[in-house]
Amino acid sequence: MSERDIILAEVQKILCTTFDFDAEDVTEDKNLFTDLDLDSLDAVDMASELSSKTGIKFTNDDLRQIRTVSDVADAILRKKS
Repeated sequence: MSERDIILAEVQKILCTTFDFDAEDVTEDKNLFTDLDLDSLDAVDMASELSSKTGIKFTNDDLRQIRTVSDVADAILRKKS
């Protein structure tokens, strides 16, 4: 399992617990806003939860670029390196 796969699994887990999604609904191709119905406040909550779990801080610019579950994992991977 690659580092990205591990990060993606953690992102999916956080989204499921934070927003009470079923695991099968949070696939990497899902759009956070159109498929999962998150809004801008939810995005801030997600970033806060991810920051507390990973120690990585997300800026408003970072959040504007994130659209899918996959984008979240990629953003974490970029910030870690």
